[in-house]
Amino acid sequence: MNNKMAKDQKSIIQNNVKVNGNIFEKEDVDINGEINGNINAQNLKIDEEANINGDIKSNSAIISGTVKGDVESEKIHVSKSADVEGSFKQKILSIEEGAKLKIKSETNK
Repeated sequence: MNNKMAKDQKSIIQNNVKVNGNIFEKEDVDINGEINGNINAQNLKIDEEANINGDIKSNSAIISGTVKGDVESEKIHVSKSADVEGSFKQKILSIEEGAKLKIKSETNK
C-alpha cells in the first residue's frame, strides 16, 4: 500500500447505523449516524444528521450535528447546523453564527 492511500483512510458511519458502545479509531472518522458512547479518533467529522451521546477526544473535530457530551480536541469547529450541550476543552475554537450551544469552554495553551 502506498503512503497516499494510507493517509486517505477513514471510517464512515452512515445515517442508517446506530452504535451502542465506544469507538476507538486511529484514523479519521465521518459520522452521519447515531452513537451512544464515547468517541476517540484522529480527526472527527460529525455530519448534520448525526446524533452523538457521549464524550469525544480527537486532534480535530468538525461538528455539524447534535452532540451531548464533552469534547476535548486541539481544534474544534462548530458549524451553524450544530446543536451541542456539554463542555469544550481545546486550543483553537471556531463557531459559525447560528449554532445552538449550551457549553462551557476552556482554552488550553
